[in-house]
Amino acid sequence: MGSPEAAYRSGEGSPLDVDTAFYDRLAEDTEDRELVEGFVLPIRSGRAWEVPAGHLCRISTPEGAQVGDLNIWNRHNPRERLWASRTRQLQSAHVSRHDRLWSTLPYLRPLVTVTGDTLEWYGEDEDGGRVHDLLGTRCDPYVNRMLTGEDSDRHCHSNLTRAVLPYGLTEFDVHDVLNVFQCTGLNDQDRYFMKASPARPGDFFEFFAEQDLLCALSTCPGGDLSVSLWGPDARDPIDVCRPLGVEVLRPGAGLTDGWSEPEPAAYRGRHGLTGPG
Repeated sequence: MGSPEAAYRSGEGSPLDVDTAFYDRLAEDTEDRELVEGFVLPIRSGRAWEVPAGHLCRISTPEGAQVGDLNIWNRHNPRERLWASRTRQLQSAHVSRHDRLWSTLPYLRPLVTVTGDTLEWYGEDEDGGRVHDLLGTRCDPYVNRMLTGEDSDRHCHSNLTRAVLPYGLTEFDVHDVLNVFQCTGLNDQDRYFMKASPARPGDFFEFFAEQDLLCALSTCPGGDLSVSLWGPDARDPIDVCRPLGVEVLRPGAGLTDGWSEPEPAAYRGRHGLTGPG
């Protein structure tokens, strides 16, 4: 018996029908790109940066496997931000090339389209694990306190909170993440598991900004997740923590001709409410 059909499907010309040739051209033409900004994010830290609409952003593992927790907002309106659960439904629980990351209601439009993924080869392993995870979310000091009885600021939620403060955002703006380079799945009891990241030195995950974006990234304090974080075998995984690289790139001239920023969702109803407007 074959697997059930995906619940969310759409016809030609819808936002789910990606122009793969367009995004492949962006991915393949690397010589004419212009580096707009580049930096290396140290271990156990966080940083926010802007990606203009029509630009590319590449997150890389310069020294080897390391998980990164990524948040994305509309630069001009932080109420529009990554909607992890709807992206899982519209795309996949783990994303790769040609997938899109979708924004929250009432906007519901692509924030980014994935153009490059050097871990695309990984697919699904013998345990059902896949890479670039939307199933889970960021580590945080509240769960850590609940499980260990100890306070610690070395968590992705805290790193992201510090990272966005210069942009006028707060802890309340930090949201469910895309866990870049993280390998996860659901076990036979339908419970979430994490495995060591398969990323190698020089691997990358690259996306095209469909809007003006504010991004924030945490180099997860769990490193490559090869060390248990809770339970009897838990220890400080400092030795498996590595930096992440970030580059913002302007595509070569003419490559984005004909592209336009996606419009917000077309629904103009009032949810059954009456009154003016």
